[in-house]
Amino acid sequence: MRMSRRELALGAAALIVPIFPAHAARRFDVRDHGAKGDGIAIDSGAINAAIEAASRAGGGTVILPRGRYLCFSIRLKSRVTLLLGEGAVIEAADPARHGGRYDLPEAGIEQLYQDFGHSHWRNSLIWGDDVEQVAIIGPGLIHGLGLTRDGPGARWKKQAGERPLSMQGMTAAEIGHLEPDAAMMQGLGNKAIALKNGRDIHLSGFTILKGGHFAILATGTRDLRIEGLTIDTERDGIDLDCVRNVVVERCRVNSPNDDGIVVKSSYALGRAIAAENILIRDCDVSGYDMGSLVDGTKRTTQEIAPDRDRVTGRIKLGTESNGGYRNVRIEDCRFTRCRGLALETVDGGVMEQIVAQRLTMRDVTTAPLFLRLGDRRRGPEGTGVGAIEGVTIRDVDARGIDHRFPAAIAGLAGHPIRDVTLRDVHLSYRGGGTVADAARRPQELPDVYPEPSMFGVLPSWALWARHVDGLAIDRLTVETMAADQRPPFALEDVQRFSVRNTPLWR
Repeated sequence: MRMSRRELALGAAALIVPIFPAHAARRFDVRDHGAKGDGIAIDSGAINAAIEAASRAGGGTVILPRGRYLCFSIRLKSRVTLLLGEGAVIEAADPARHGGRYDLPEAGIEQLYQDFGHSHWRNSLIWGDDVEQVAIIGPGLIHGLGLTRDGPGARWKKQAGERPLSMQGMTAAEIGHLEPDAAMMQGLGNKAIALKNGRDIHLSGFTILKGGHFAILATGTRDLRIEGLTIDTERDGIDLDCVRNVVVERCRVNSPNDDGIVVKSSYALGRAIAAENILIRDCDVSGYDMGSLVDGTKRTTQEIAPDRDRVTGRIKLGTESNGGYRNVRIEDCRFTRCRGLALETVDGGVMEQIVAQRLTMRDVTTAPLFLRLGDRRRGPEGTGVGAIEGVTIRDVDARGIDHRFPAAIAGLAGHPIRDVTLRDVHLSYRGGGTVADAARRPQELPDVYPEPSMFGVLPSWALWARHVDGLAIDRLTVETMAADQRPPFALEDVQRFSVRNTPLWR
């Protein structure tokens, strides 16, 4: 018996093993609800109808077979799997061209301590609010052509530390282009996938190209698993904000203009909530030209990110850090042509029980390792200085590092970073520092936005540490590819210090 193309497509989609087996019992083809998949008709209404039907039936799998589905907001429901079949593309519609709009951003959200993007979820291509047992799976593509990467900054009165020092020379017009007024965001979509609260959520197998401000924003979400995704985007890749019990593994994230995989603990839910029990494993982050990871060319023409530092990429904890971080593991990950690992708390939160191990870095565009305890205090009255304590970094091989930025561990006078271990770390720099660089004495800059470039060129080329209580170094090897006139190491106000098996240490 010869099967039709539609039957073949549906059959191929059905072969994908569902995350939730109970969802497999009921299948809902979006074409049965009016979806065209022709790249011309707006199909979000039909997809939402299929999701609603699956939800009313007690749960099920909504199937998008091969086709290009032009969409505004798609609303996730509990106990529903969205299956993106081979050749299925969800394209973000453009309100300026397609005669529609995305769901409006939530009203009444206090946006004092985090920017517009972190403060809203419904103005997204795909969003879920307080949903349970939800999955998006399959080999298809989410193409955010009609999304915007922009949005207003926080309405924080102090404003110091709102933007990196590298942006100081930008004009008001240039800042306004990146941070338009909130009124201009009405009807626009600025995230590919947004999840607020909810639990037991799985994202697996698909690709996101050009994901807006966030390819994935998960806020207050519990029991979240993200695996096997490819993300090639113009701003943040995966943002995990105030989350608990999360695994991110086997993902490739290319984000030259912002962070690749980032853990945060903002005030977006109206209170300080720790991000805790997070595992980031076997992932690749990079800063290739946007789109060139997906097409395989891995181009390297872009040199500067919008903050006027070199391209970003990287894995980071911060900058939003009101609730702090607890029990975070980053392991077996690769950084290519991007900034290095950044561990930051500047808004009163405590960072503790952090392990980063078996990391490989190539062509590092700022510091390979950057630990910063700052005093920005972007939070309500009474927000204090946070803490960093109990950080272990081991088995790191970083090469091709920008000579200006050694590994840096920077606490505050009276508030040192405590108990940091560096073990089996190899750092290879390009070299080129001068005698004048060696004489520099970096300012304290307690309330400045944390970035490795904030202190300028540092007075040592391998490791710089200031205001640290408890630093143990074992088997740290360092080298430069060209001569560097600075000493390899510089320590200031470092207590309880030990070093072993480190040949260049004097």
